Amino acid sequence: MAQSANMNVMIATARKAGRSLAKDFREVENLQVSVTGAVDFVSRAILQAEKIIKEELELARSTYGYKSEASGDVLGKDPTRRWIVCTLDGVTNFLHGMPHYAVSIALEHKGEIVSGVIYDAAKDECFFAEKGQGAWMNETRLRVSGRQALIECVLATGLPAAGRKDLPIALKDLAEISSVSAGIRGWGTTSLDLAYVAAGRYDGFWERGLDYCSIGSGVIIIKEAGGFIEPINPKGNIVDDGELICANDMVFPKLSKLIRKSL
Repeated sequence: MAQSANMNVMIATARKAGRSLAKDFREVENLQVSVTGAVDFVSRAILQAEKIIKEELELARSTYGYKSEASGDVLGKDPTRRWIVCTLDGVTNFLHGMPHYAVSIALEHKGEIVSGVIYDAAKDECFFAEKGQGAWMNETRLRVSGRQALIECVLATGLPAAGRKDLPIALKDLAEISSVSAGIRGWGTTSLDLAYVAAGRYDGFWERGLDYCSIGSGVIIIKEAGGFIEPINPKGNIVDDGELICANDMVFPKLSKLIRKSL
């Protein structure tokens, strides 16, 4: 399929950073005997991948702004465009030697995500989309699932962890959805959760407490795959609130009704 120059840059950059992370990932298992050693090693791996991404994107588009979890915000000469980067989504998985992590690079134009790439280096799966051009995984066109009944649906969310302020409501959501679905998955990598909804692997996803950098690419990929995506609070904003629900058009009203009970 034809791709824009920006998309070619994004895919090449995500793959290059992903290869760097995959190389370091092979060393993580050998460091599990030392928690501190593993954490320090992963921190260095993130810094190296972040360096690759910043250098490649700046070389290709020197006037664009830049926002990432790893290095913060950089204003560009062009105030209408900026990169939204999550260098390593799924840090905990990476740290524990679980091969489920991703690089996410999105492009924002005048406050709207217009293209995004999510690269799973462990499986060599590159999910990407541009506004009006559809969503893809490598050479395959993506489409959200066609399931209609919640009881047939496998859904995903971020499973509760210690220290999260939304732990009580997250447990309430799990109890609510578990009783009416085919199951809930929580693999710890938000960008891939969104990509999997776009690919029809999951039928829906919801979560609170999210960072914009980890969801930017997923938003455009979901939309271009024919999915519905909204903030949990209908009056809210995905970016500002860091929470969302997404699914196909038949499942979305049913899933959102259950999740929004807590509002």
